[in-house]
Amino acid sequence: MLTVTTANVNGLRAAAKKGFVEWLAGTAADVVCLQEVRAEPAQLPDAVRAPDGWYALHAPAAAKGRAGVSLYTRREPDAVRIGFGSSEFDGTGRYAEVDLPGVTVASLYLPSGEVGTERQDEKTRFMGEFLPYLKELRERAAADGREVLVCGDWNIAHQEADLKNWKANRRSSGFLPEEREWLGRVLGEAAYVDVVRALHPGQAGPYTWWSYRGRAFDNDAGWRIDYQVATPGLAARAVKAWVERAASHAERWSDHAPVTAVYDL
Repeated sequence: MLTVTTANVNGLRAAAKKGFVEWLAGTAADVVCLQEVRAEPAQLPDAVRAPDGWYALHAPAAAKGRAGVSLYTRREPDAVRIGFGSSEFDGTGRYAEVDLPGVTVASLYLPSGEVGTERQDEKTRFMGEFLPYLKELRERAAADGREVLVCGDWNIAHQEADLKNWKANRRSSGFLPEEREWLGRVLGEAAYVDVVRALHPGQAGPYTWWSYRGRAFDNDAGWRIDYQVATPGLAARAVKAWVERAASHAERWSDHAPVTAVYDL
């Protein structure tokens, strides 16, 4: 069995003080993918920079205090890579991957965007470069007899079932028609599978992000934007997947919840 968890920590230093360290000590995951780390490795406490029992890969952004992705693996990776060959984005702490026996696992933090701003233009450029890479990655892995799993905060709710208040967000970044169409292409022409949706068809959510404003968490008015996206061979081996939603608002260590899946290899 291979158990993989992905979580946007909304600042790893802050999350470490709110319960992430305890969560990491108790998880049964073999691989943990983190996004929005927002720190250089030297700024992280030892308990999250190099936790006991894990091999850690950190890919901080060149811009201080922004973005950043990390991966923790129980066994030493055969190879590690940061970025996907983009002159614009490889230094922005958006993507890193590790090779494990038979599978490449990646941590992705896709830009969040904001309609009518440069942030949305950045998101559009990222998507334009990333889709061809996903196709190339799948083809390269297939040639080597490997599977691919891209975990992370994709910052797009693909379907109406993926956010509570979809009618009010039809013009919001994260649910724009062109963003949803792009994610459809990832799952269509690039031939990847949304693992959680495949295991939970036809239901609302399960949501993975809730605004800190108002009572979004208490009312489960969330978005499903954190995904495990796998090549078909690996997706077919997924036996269960769930969102590790905190028991209460006070027990959250991020505005996102971890998403965990178990694969029968």
